[in-house]
Amino acid sequence: MTTPTVEFHFDFGSPNAYLSHKVIPDIAKRTGANFKFVPVLLGGVFKLTNNQAPMLANKDIKGKNEYMRLEMKRFLQNHGITQFKMNPHFPVNTVTIMRAAVAADLDGKLAPYVDAVFHHMWEAPKKMDDAEVVRAALDSSGFDGAKLLARAQDPDVKDILLKNTEASVARGNFGSPTFFVGTEMFFGKDRLRDVEDEIVRAKS
Repeated sequence: MTTPTVEFHFDFGSPNAYLSHKVIPDIAKRTGANFKFVPVLLGGVFKLTNNQAPMLANKDIKGKNEYMRLEMKRFLQNHGITQFKMNPHFPVNTVTIMRAAVAADLDGKLAPYVDAVFHHMWEAPKKMDDAEVVRAALDSSGFDGAKLLARAQDPDVKDILLKNTEASVARGNFGSPTFFVGTEMFFGKDRLRDVEDEIVRAKS
């Protein structure tokens, strides 16, 4: 019996990616699955798929954004997530912090970096597309912010994020959060139950 690795294709700019991130540990504990975090650039995904943020896509649909806020409130209650705060600077241009995620991954520090940046985006929200704000936030979380920001400009780092994004879209991704269990793709925080069911199925 083999426990599958689940790929979590994420961008810090998605509040639903943050919410998924908070639920993933419980799924991993219940199933024994390993979750591999794959940084992708949501803006790039949108461009490649002719997609746009739900807030914009739904703006002319009466009641849709209001319902999505209600759905989020229910999700928070159902999963006991208490620290979430909507970022007042939303939408945030995440290209720098996503490139820095690649750099952190290359250094073997992706997990603590992800925890820190999601915290600064959606728990103690800041303008995380302002370089000085990002540097200070990373410093406060135990990273060398200036070093990570410098590495985010590395051509190799930029290329990895670009290739991650293109490869994700080639597999069917059109947004964030997106999960892959083997060849099966699941989109959105509301498919996490299906992700867990697929993990169990793959183990049997």
